[in-house]
Amino acid sequence: MAPAARVPEDLLVHLRAARDHLDRHYASDLDLDTLALTAGLSRYHFLRSFARVYGITPFAYLTERRVERAQDLLRTSNLTVTEVCHAVGYSSLGSFSSRFRGVVGEGPAAYRARWAADGAPRIPGCYVFMAGLVERRPPDGATQEKPGRSGAP
Repeated sequence: MAPAARVPEDLLVHLRAARDHLDRHYASDLDLDTLALTAGLSRYHFLRSFARVYGITPFAYLTERRVERAQDLLRTSNLTVTEVCHAVGYSSLGSFSSRFRGVVGEGPAAYRARWAADGAPRIPGCYVFMAGLVERRPPDGATQEKPGRSGAP
């Protein structure tokens, strides 16, 4: 593999800002334009520079962050695979499972089963949501409560 071309140091600051944004907002819907805007670069210059510096595209980096967080949740909490899927930013269980399998080498359910055999007791999902470790987001097709209604008849 050929050594990576040098990148100007002032560009690294912008790329780090975008990478930090990816790390903090991995569960959000992120696109190339948003990341390029965060870095203050054109989308194509950002894409080429990010891949050159980090050896991976921004989308692949985001996938790795999401899968790492999903691994943590599957090992430590009693959230369902579907809840973990939504908590790390995926709206489709099939997409989540295939990406997880691509990165880890096994599906999320098999990963959880392997760790359940001798892992520590799991954190109840209600505590995970109360502590703010993940945001509870309804699936795309779910309806929201009407504003101003407290649930009383």
